[in-house]
Amino acid sequence: MRIMKNSIRELRKEKNYRQEDLATALRVTRQTINAIENDKYDPTLLLAFKLANILGTTVDKLFTPDLTMQK
Repeated sequence: MRIMKNSIRELRKEKNYRQEDLATALRVTRQTINAIENDKYDPTLLLAFKLANILGTTVDKLFTPDLTMQK
């Protein structure tokens, strides 16, 4: 159950980046990028800041709370 949503895929496509491009820039695997985009892996805080920087946004805009989740 995820409590955060991310807009990585949308921003990556707007910038015409492939998952491989982000992975290379961030020194992670393409599978890591795929897992983050599909909410199967939460990036470290450092990786989240690097992702936001590359995608031209901020961490709080890249990752937002999923308000549909209830306790």
